Amino acid sequence: MQLIRGLYNLTNHKDLAKGSVVSIGNFDGVHLGHQNILARLCDQSLERDLPSVVMLFEPQPREFFANKRAKSTACTPPARLMRLRDKLKYLEQSGIDFVLCVRFNERFANLSADDFISELLVKQLRVRYLSVGDDFRFGVNRTGDFSLLRNAGLKYRFAVEDSQTLSHAEQRVSSSLIREALQQDNLVLAEKLLGKPYSICGRVAHGNKLGRTIGFPTANIMLNRLVTPLQGVFAVQIQTKMGKYNGIANVGNRPTINGTKPLLEVHLFDFNRSIYGEAIEVFFIRKIRNEVKFPSFEALKIQIEKDREQAVEFFSNVAK
Repeated sequence: MQLIRGLYNLTNHKDLAKGSVVSIGNFDGVHLGHQNILARLCDQSLERDLPSVVMLFEPQPREFFANKRAKSTACTPPARLMRLRDKLKYLEQSGIDFVLCVRFNERFANLSADDFISELLVKQLRVRYLSVGDDFRFGVNRTGDFSLLRNAGLKYRFAVEDSQTLSHAEQRVSSSLIREALQQDNLVLAEKLLGKPYSICGRVAHGNKLGRTIGFPTANIMLNRLVTPLQGVFAVQIQTKMGKYNGIANVGNRPTINGTKPLLEVHLFDFNRSIYGEAIEVFFIRKIRNEVKFPSFEALKIQIEKDREQAVEFFSNVAK
């Protein structure tokens, strides 16, 4: 899979000279609904002998407009299920040929719906097949819709298909539904919608090393996001280069030590190697408790010991 960053890098792209099959969206979480769309796109790619392209946006449109409103109101963008780097990892696993990452800025937001079609889809991507949701909106003031794309397809001779909605328990599988499940600590539902336990990937960074002073050394991952989709203490499984390990993790601001930035702290069971700088993936299996501020560091230590015991017991019962 090849990443194309920015529309300017599309100019004279040889691999797209004879056309492409395209799907457009945020693909946040790359959940089961997305996976169905990607499988269909790959099928069309093979059938038409054309490269497959996923077009996504950075920042995501809702983030862009939320940040604009935040200048005048207390507006927070929705929590991301995954960062761009992790999204690209799962998109590559789906077999896609290209990801076009479009910078969503004021200029792009003001692009007319007609120019979006004629200049971007037709002239630059040479689209022959397009898959979008029937609720897809584009162009300045969201004036473009599925009907406009269908008519444009007749004019410019490309097929337009509604990416079929996948449902679970009569609810549409969506990134919003997964966020809601995570906010309600419903990890089981989130796993069913994602096709795997919810996870966060990141590179282990040096922290303040307070955990090792109380016998709980942690691997720390800076989350670098304004809003996290879940918070608290969890029983987790951690994928490392050396294999998968059970452990406990805290996601939050660490109020007991007056932390201010979201951090993922992971304690691996039966593990004593240094993994600083290593990329790991943390799978959230079960919620243990919410993050709270303790009156002292000693009180926090006592609670962490209880958390560890609860997580060990949970994994022991799962293994039986």
